[in-house]
Formats: sequence, structure tokens, C-alpha cells
Amino acid sequence: MTVPPAPRAAAPWPRRVLAPLALAQFVCSFAGSNMNVMIKDISADLDTTVQGVQVAITVFLLVMAALMIPGGILTDRFGRKRCFVVGLAVYGVGALLSAAAPGLGVLILGNSILEGVGTALLIPPVYILTTLLFTEVADRARAFGAIMAMGGIGAAAGPLIGGLITWALSWRAAFVFQALVVVVIIGLSRRVHDPLPPDPECDVDTVGAVLSASGLVLVVMGILAADDNGWLTLGLVSAGALVLAAFFRWVRARERAGAQPLLPTVLFRDRTSNLGLITQHLQWLLLMGISFTVAAYLQVVRGYDAISTGVIFTASTAGLLVSSLGAQRFARRREQRSLVMAGFVTTVCGIGVLIGLAHGSPDVWLFTPGLLLIGLGLGVMLTPSVNIVQSSFPEDLQGEISGLSRSVSNLGSSVGTAVAGTILVADPAVGPYATALVVLAVAGLGGLAAAARLPHGPGQRPS
Repeated sequence: MTVPPAPRAAAPWPRRVLAPLALAQFVCSFAGSNMNVMIKDISADLDTTVQGVQVAITVFLLVMAALMIPGGILTDRFGRKRCFVVGLAVYGVGALLSAAAPGLGVLILGNSILEGVGTALLIPPVYILTTLLFTEVADRARAFGAIMAMGGIGAAAGPLIGGLITWALSWRAAFVFQALVVVVIIGLSRRVHDPLPPDPECDVDTVGAVLSASGLVLVVMGILAADDNGWLTLGLVSAGALVLAAFFRWVRARERAGAQPLLPTVLFRDRTSNLGLITQHLQWLLLMGISFTVAAYLQVVRGYDAISTGVIFTASTAGLLVSSLGAQRFARRREQRSLVMAGFVTTVCGIGVLIGLAHGSPDVWLFTPGLLLIGLGLGVMLTPSVNIVQSSFPEDLQGEISGLSRSVSNLGSSVGTAVAGTILVADPAVGPYATALVVLAVAGLGGLAAAARLPHGPGQRPS
């Protein structure tokens, strides 16, 4: 009689490995949104304007977007764990410098440049290490879900946490808080090991990195200049488009020559992945654009302080948390395509409620329903969009697609802040407030159209 083999014990869920990776995504997303509730405090303390604070926020997000892909390439050359720790250290130095900033210039150096560079170094390893360390498909899906949920919660909870710290201490203490979190992550990262050795001979496409970063910077800076000079905006955006076109020609030329490009062109040939990247870009554009618009309106027009503004944003944080925690259960019942579509519909409905309030009652708590709907909608679709993109490529392209995915998302964040802020800072009254939200709602409808073109099928439902 044949004795059946003993069942294999399930591998334990490696919480120790996931904790520092998810926490790193949380603090970087937190940094992108917590300054929104400090607009009035920073402006007064550093003798600057709302537009000055907007520039600092946008440049931080832009530096992340521009350097995320080169940062991913450097992980192959110097090692994923090493880049992760170095990125954390640079980020921590930038946070401390921001906390001590005597003026806007030093704040931009610390927050926008150093924290942006640090994030571009540490975030690609988060996603590459997750792909390498979580080898089972189900475990990897859970890990990506947890990391994306922490990123979304960090962005949504940034106004509340930043408001509490600013109210209790000062806006400078919020940067000290970030530095302390970084120290904790560095300590926890001792449990993370890099399963692959670094490759010092890895060919880094420097020209491609410069072209891609320059093109993105020119486009976003053109958007920022829209309220000052329309011709300058047209010139910068056109120049950025030309530089990005040159980047793609350079990539194709390197591939034909047999050299390693910054990004392989195969990443742009998958229709499903391209649509997923569009939805990711627009999700973060909505999240950061709405956050900046509503926060600026509450502080500049309504005169609310940081804590009051942060408390009002609790509605969106709660909505995002609830829908993120239920994401795995939703995925077992619905296609990822359906979840992304439902997320955009819910978010656009939330924006509609906020637009109605611009001309309605002065009761600020009427912002709660709209923000709650927006949080629910974003939480439903953040993880499915990542799964759609990551699942479109094999193991050997996971590092490249992770870098591209994060760059596209961060570009969405910077464009959202730039577009909404440019409309609002011209005259942050009810009219521009409603206009900014209408523009964001149109972007949400564009995301819905892209999601509707995603394919049906069992491949769109994670196992």
C-alpha cells in the first residue's frame, strides 16, 4: 500500500520582511501630501506664498517621477538592499534639513530635492525586493496589496497626521517625524536580505536617464508656469514632448545596437499594461490634485488651521482604509477591470459632491460625504491597477516595469498638484476651486474610459 506524501507546510507569511518595505512606501506617500495642510503655516513662517509652497510640493513629486526609472537601474548595479538603505539615509537628511529651513530655498533643497532623490533610490528596491522575496503568486499579490494600501493610506492620512503634528508642535516637527520613521525603517531593514548579488558591470544608460528626466521636468514646469505666461507654458511643454520623443528614439537605437536601454520598448507594446499605467497615472493625479485643492481652499478661503483641515480629511482616509482592507475580498468576486471602473465612477461622484458644496452651505462638515466617496473610490482601484500592470510581464522584466509603474504614478501626483494648484493659486476663491475640481473630474472620466478598454477574462482576476 502506497503511503501518500505528507502535505507540505505552508510557508509562514514573512511579516518581518514586508514591514520595512510597506512602511517605506507609507512615509514617501505621506511626504507627498502632508504639506497640503501646512500651506498657511509655512507661508507665514518662511515669508512666502501659496504658490511657493505649491512649487515645493510639486518639485518633490516631480523629482521622484523623473529619477524613479534611473533609480531602478542603479539597484542592479549597486544592489537592491544597499540602494534601499542609502535612499532612506538621503531622505532622512532631507527631512532634517527641511525641519531647520530658514527660507523657501532651503525647504526646496531638503524636501523637494534630497527627499525626492532619496525616494527615487528607495522605492524601486521596495517593489523589486517584493517580487524577488515573495515567490508564490498569492503571497506576492498580498504583499503588493499591503504595500499599495500603505502608500494610499500614507497619502490620504498625510493631511490628518501633518495637521495634528502642526497643531500640537509646528510644521517643522512633521519633518522630524519623517526622519524618526526613517530611522525605524533602517532598523527594521536589517531583516531584509537581497537574494541577488549586485552587478558592478551593469550598463547604465546615462543618456536615456538624462533625456527622460529632462522631458518630464520640462512638461511639469510648463504646467506650473501656466498662470504666469501662456506662451512659456506652450514652449516648455512642447520642448518636453520633443525631448521625450528623442528619449524613445534613443531607446530604440540602443536596442538595435544590442546595448541595454534605460527601458526596453517591450514595456510599451502590451495594450493591457499601457491601459493599466494610464489608470495608475490618473488615480494619483486625482488623489494629490484633490488633496491640494481642498486643503488650499479650506486654509486660504475658509481660514481653517492645519488641525481643522486635517480632521476634515479624515473622511477620505477612512474611505480609503475601508476599501483597501476589503480589496482582496473584492478581487475574489469581481474582475480587476470592474474594480478599477467602479473606483473611477465613485471618485468622480465624490468630486461632484464637492463641486456642489462650493456654492452651498458654509458648513465645512458637508465636505465629508464627497471626501468619503473619493477615499472609497481610490482605495478600490489602487491595488488592481498595479496587479494588472505587474501581471502583464514575466519575472525578468519585473524590475523594469516596477520602476516604470512608480514613475508613472509619481508623475500623476506631480501633474495633479501642478494642474490643480495652478488653477487655484491664481485666485483661490469658490470659482477657481470649482474649476480645479471640474478639471480633475474630467481626468477621472478619462481614467474610466481607459479602464473600460481593459480586457475581460480570468487573467484579470488574481488567484
